[in-house]
Amino acid sequence: MTELGWCYIGVVKSCLEGLKLKVNAECASCVLHRGFVEIKEATEDPSLQIKAMSSLLRLLAREFKPTAEPARLSTIRDRLVRRVTGNPDPYARMKQLNNRRALELLPMVKNLISRESSVGSRFRKACLCSIVGNVMEFDIPSHAFRFEDMGEMIQRAEEDLAIDDIPGIFEAAKRSKRVLYLTDNAGEIAFDTPFVHELKRLGAHVVVVVKGGPILNDATMKDAEYVGMHKVADKVITTGTDAVGLIPEECSHEFLTFYRSADLVVAKGMGYAETLTELDLTSPHALLLRTKCVPIANFFSVSRDKNVAKLM
Repeated sequence: MTELGWCYIGVVKSCLEGLKLKVNAECASCVLHRGFVEIKEATEDPSLQIKAMSSLLRLLAREFKPTAEPARLSTIRDRLVRRVTGNPDPYARMKQLNNRRALELLPMVKNLISRESSVGSRFRKACLCSIVGNVMEFDIPSHAFRFEDMGEMIQRAEEDLAIDDIPGIFEAAKRSKRVLYLTDNAGEIAFDTPFVHELKRLGAHVVVVVKGGPILNDATMKDAEYVGMHKVADKVITTGTDAVGLIPEECSHEFLTFYRSADLVVAKGMGYAETLTELDLTSPHALLLRTKCVPIANFFSVSRDKNVAKLM
């Protein structure tokens, strides 16, 4: 990377240096709401629903405090719901639907990218489409999306881009031999495939990562294979755990080996933003996400429902 490029990364990193993404009061209502909806998806048994909600309320009373991390709180909530209801994957049906609908839109996305005349402009368009895919998330209060609106959202992706570090990400990618790509949601992972393709065109060996087990509507190996990611990436692995975001002490040795040796880490979604800001990063990290809640938007000092491409 040029001296200017590394200087750019240093400036961006310093903007978030020392900042930690902890819960605020609004997070309690979100954790409870998402837990309630997930419980209804998990079981139709009224007695089990009450049992799960009672357990969730006790969990919040015990764990919700100023030092709590949103992603870790969400992780233990989801494990509780699955354990109490006996449903190992409450969102299985909806994830499959999102994968199918996203694949129907993928030719449009690829066509838009192919129209770009330069390597840099194709990279930018693919990155923006990948960010727009991050809207595919369930049950966040006041957040909703319709597949019918995705074309329009892609068209105004530039207009909605509140933090634009894509030029720095492009420079980092050009100098990277090993890129680790952390995916977020099912459905969304289909929109990641063209961006992974562009990263590879720059000469990088790209390892794509999915979750080791069902958690919310996050993509697993099954979802990666369904959308054909294994045909695009050089390798697809899992984190080795079902945690939201990145919790290193729960991850597999295989994942940590790839993570620690990566020249560039691309991380999709709010869960990774919540957890990576807790870590001391030793390589450039590109956070790509949609600000779907006020606490995340406030953390990045932007409005809600905006696109973010942040290089740390």
